[in-house]
Amino acid sequence: MLYTGVTNNLKRRMEEHRNDSTFNKSTFAGKYNCYHLIYFEEYALVNDAINREKEIKLLNREKKESLINILNPKWEFYTL
Repeated sequence: MLYTGVTNNLKRRMEEHRNDSTFNKSTFAGKYNCYHLIYFEEYALVNDAINREKEIKLLNREKKESLINILNPKWEFYTL
């Protein structure tokens, strides 16, 4: 499962996903054990980030994988 989202604090958001995957199975992260970071983009303006999130969410799985492969071809997990 690939999750796409926007945050102003990536480290905090990753911690929330880890906690949800362990303790809160009613959330997306909890249901799909979605807590590894494999790709991210940074934006200075929140509206730019939201618009990009919407673009990415419209991509099919193959196009999302291609996007990840450009910057992280080994799909290594980022640690924060």
